[in-house]
Amino acid sequence: METLAKTTAADVTACLKAVSDPTRLLMMKLVETNELCVCQFVEMFGMSQPAISQHLRKLKQAGLVKENRKGQWRFYSLNQDSVHAPLLQNILSHIEEADPQLLALRAKEAPVDCC
Repeated sequence: METLAKTTAADVTACLKAVSDPTRLLMMKLVETNELCVCQFVEMFGMSQPAISQHLRKLKQAGLVKENRKGQWRFYSLNQDSVHAPLLQNILSHIEEADPQLLALRAKEAPVDCC
C-alpha cells in the first residue's frame, strides 16, 4: 500500500471540505480519468451552468482540479501535481465503479455540441 505524503491538518481539512459534497466527490471521480467540459457536467448532473461552475470553482480553489481553456470553453481534469493528489486518489479508490450514481452519470457522458 502506498504511503500518503505528509501534509498539514489545514491542507487535509481543505481537501476534505472540497470533496465533502456528494456532487463534488462524483465530479472528482469523473475527472479522475477524463477531462470534462462544464457543459458536459451540466448535462450529466442536470444542474444549471452557474451551479456546476460554483462546484468546480471550489474544487479548483482547493487545488484538486486543473482548468484547461479552449476558446470560450473550460475543461477540467484531476490535478495530479496537487499536494492533495495522493489523499484524493486514496479517497476516490473507495468509490465502487458499480456505484449506481456513478454509472448513471457515466451513461450520460458524451461529447457535447458546445465544445
